[in-house]
Amino acid sequence: MKFKKLPRSFIVLVVVGLLVIAFAFVMEARTNREGGSVNLGLRPVSTQSEVQAIIDGLDWIEQDLIPINRFSRPGISLDEVNGIVIHNIGNPGTTAQANRNFFANLAITEERFASSNFIICLDGSILQCVPVDEIAYASNQRNYDTISIEVCHPDDTGRFTDESYAAVIKLTAWLCIMFDLTSEDVIRHADIIATDCPRYFTTNEGAWDQFRVDVDNMIAEMLS
Repeated sequence: MKFKKLPRSFIVLVVVGLLVIAFAFVMEARTNREGGSVNLGLRPVSTQSEVQAIIDGLDWIEQDLIPINRFSRPGISLDEVNGIVIHNIGNPGTTAQANRNFFANLAITEERFASSNFIICLDGSILQCVPVDEIAYASNQRNYDTISIEVCHPDDTGRFTDESYAAVIKLTAWLCIMFDLTSEDVIRHADIIATDCPRYFTTNEGAWDQFRVDVDNMIAEMLS
């Protein structure tokens, strides 16, 4: 049986098409590997240190890391990340920087063990105090497998400002994506020990349920 010879133009088109497809696969792999939009926060990565390296390059998270010390940043590696713990700062009207400085000063006062990976200010700015590949002293027995977020609030109700609420939703959703977690892995300090922290979410269960819904919605938005 004789086969009809294919036109040269058809062969050229097929070859060009295959080259375009191959190029697209190569560029996608390079983006994942070298820090394109995916690497900036839209995929889980394998280690806490990789996530920290990404945070180092983000312009929406400010860093003022506490110097390593026994009372607020022991420099102990975080075993794994199985959850995100939400706290209120407990000092109404204070700023993220003031609370970060309080944690750092514990190295001198030695009055207690306390710190947090992140503190969110009243204006919605996000301050990182302890790297996500190290433990912070915030969540008792869950220090070794969770990341802590403290949120500033204007009064004793513990209710966040609109700006700080938006920021904690964004940060929590981003961390969930990076560590392959869901809103079910986001918990309150009160879910670990008997405490009223975060106060507004322990006295308003509906507000906590809505918080988790908002985290889910933000995750979906970031991944869309």
